[in-house]
Amino acid sequence: MTIGTEHEFSINGRQFTPLPVSDQIIKSICGRNESEILFGQTKLGKELQKTVLELVPRTHADNLAALETQLVGGIGKFYHIFRDQYTLLGLGMHPTARPDAIPVWDHDEGEYYVAYDRLFNIRQHGWLNIQALQVNLSYRNDRELVSVYNRIRCLMPYLIAVTASSPMVEGNLTGSCDNRLLFYNENQKEIPLICNGIVPERIRSVTDYHTLLDGMYRELRARDAEILCEEWVNSSGCIVRFSRKCLEIKALDEQESIRSDMAVCAFIRSLLRCPSLPIETDQDALRELTDTVIRSGTVEIQPDLEKLYERALNRATDDERDYLPHIHERIQNGSLAEQMAIRIRDEGEYIPVLNDLAACLRNNQSYSSRLSTSAIDIRLPHV
Repeated sequence: MTIGTEHEFSINGRQFTPLPVSDQIIKSICGRNESEILFGQTKLGKELQKTVLELVPRTHADNLAALETQLVGGIGKFYHIFRDQYTLLGLGMHPTARPDAIPVWDHDEGEYYVAYDRLFNIRQHGWLNIQALQVNLSYRNDRELVSVYNRIRCLMPYLIAVTASSPMVEGNLTGSCDNRLLFYNENQKEIPLICNGIVPERIRSVTDYHTLLDGMYRELRARDAEILCEEWVNSSGCIVRFSRKCLEIKALDEQESIRSDMAVCAFIRSLLRCPSLPIETDQDALRELTDTVIRSGTVEIQPDLEKLYERALNRATDDERDYLPHIHERIQNGSLAEQMAIRIRDEGEYIPVLNDLAACLRNNQSYSSRLSTSAIDIRLPHV
């Protein structure tokens, strides 16, 4: 099963002010307005909001270390060109951004954005302030598609719990760990079928999935929005991209570093190899559990996550085992959102936390290892 990822990072100035300059950055590199450009071993592209850049590996890979190498090279190339002019930051949402101050990409694909705006009002957090880690998993045939889709569906709450990284909205801690998904779940409420409560329903065949898409398309055509009748319009936590022959997991918050993103990928792939998993399968129960973890992260399901981790470790490849301890740290100490919230409450400010998180992305460190290194630095005598 090959894997590909998509990473969304906010562009920041001093004090982490979001900068709407994605078009200027791309043009400064290639000399013209483009939606996506080749950028070393990666591709650099736009998102709906001009305050975010997307970074994707140039090729999918079987090996996570190979994927990581491509992406870390892309981050390094960005900072080689722009040095300290801009600061990139992961997380599931920009922690201080206000949607009314974020411009929409205005160079191409405007017809899609006009349709979305007419139907759903895109000038809100669920549209203009979300940053996802998207994981694309290849499938060989229809049987494997159905099997993996249904398994990912059941894993969704557990994956959301360990990846929650959006505890702040407009500069304030809200008490929820995954505010991105709170907004995302409501951003197309006028046609509930499109997001479908984040956790998709079980399918028995590929025909079932096409039936689901057809239902969305009927709703869109009834609202004179046929332009949106494409496979990507499905906004559930896991969708099928037939054009790419892959399953796309959309429910995960972007993490603080490429290393952490790869750990999430290792956890997913190793769990998908397990013949059976001690997890919920009922639709209502899965959605209720998802609501719980969006609010509280890992804390209420830690024993279940420990069991899943043991299963993952037993089925992991050597490549994946290098990354999995990072997931165990998240299970034991809390998601990034939980750790951020504790530190911000203790220190009474968030800029030092964001400085550390930005350094994690630039240096490809996990947040826990960054804090450990900082603690050691503090203890060392100054000479």
